[in-house]
Amino acid sequence: MIRKELMPTPTSIFDYNLPQERIAQQSVEPRDHSRLLVLDRSTGAWSHHHFFEIGSFLRPGDLLVINETKVFNARLTGRVGKVEMEVFLLRPDGDGWLALARPGRKLRVSETITFIDGRTCVVTKKHDDGTVRLDFHTPADEVLAWADRVGSIPVPPYVSHIPSSPDQYQTVYAKQVGSVAAPTAGFHFTRELMERLKTTGIRFATVTLHVGLGTFRPIKTDTIEAHNMHEEWIDVPQETQHLIAETKKKGGRVIAVGTTTARALESDVKSGFTNIFITPGYRFKTIDGLITNFHLPKSSLLVLVSAFAGEHHTDPDEGRRIVLDAYRDAIDQKYRFYSFGDAMLIV
Repeated sequence: MIRKELMPTPTSIFDYNLPQERIAQQSVEPRDHSRLLVLDRSTGAWSHHHFFEIGSFLRPGDLLVINETKVFNARLTGRVGKVEMEVFLLRPDGDGWLALARPGRKLRVSETITFIDGRTCVVTKKHDDGTVRLDFHTPADEVLAWADRVGSIPVPPYVSHIPSSPDQYQTVYAKQVGSVAAPTAGFHFTRELMERLKTTGIRFATVTLHVGLGTFRPIKTDTIEAHNMHEEWIDVPQETQHLIAETKKKGGRVIAVGTTTARALESDVKSGFTNIFITPGYRFKTIDGLITNFHLPKSSLLVLVSAFAGEHHTDPDEGRRIVLDAYRDAIDQKYRFYSFGDAMLIV
């Protein structure tokens, strides 16, 4: 049998125009009063609601899977000689740390970065993708605790002000420290909403995916196939695997809260590093629904959402067309976009 080779997919077709004023700068309060666009991926139809109404679109026996990773203060200020340096810690890397450093072009291997409290690290390696490896000569958990004391909240560059409290850039269920960006689909949940859903027969399970470059780095290649996903650490507990199997057996749906949760559940790895990149044409093994925010143009997250929306269509690209049409309507309806913005439920 001759296998038909698929044509590369231009990254440009995942672009769209977003007015600056549609970029949310903070969450609404209470958080579950954000807007909710509910998209039926089989018909391509959608409707407008508020997030506190999400229970109307869930069924007793459904399983919501949340990512309980917790953000640490990964953005640090240091100096190399007289040059001020911004260091953005990404994750532990062996006995060192993978990081971004700006300005990094003139940064040399073996140079020492001195931070505001006098702590130092040494540059031990520079990578072609712009990341560097740093050695703090101290265990990773101590570096995490230190960064939380002296660093700042790593909000995305399109957010103009750093939140006054770290809780403003965390989910209410954040527990496992290790992310440099929040799993923002979870921002819409309040403890009260979660308890109310539980009383209607909705169950919750957890995974951990420590958000890093793999999630937030934009696609810079001309085709999505050429994009290189960075590895991120995940853990899908045995209890969660059991609840998923039980839910499927009883006819319930597994609904991922966020693209990070979706990637963790769809990865063949259950505990360790994954660089899974989900693109149109992918057949989802685990999730039946997805709660997600409105994502940046030409991002791997928008590609994943398009893949999920188009899974059951003959033309895999139909999902992208449906999602971008829904995005355009959301813009017309004055939805709030990106990390602190409104939500979509795709079922």
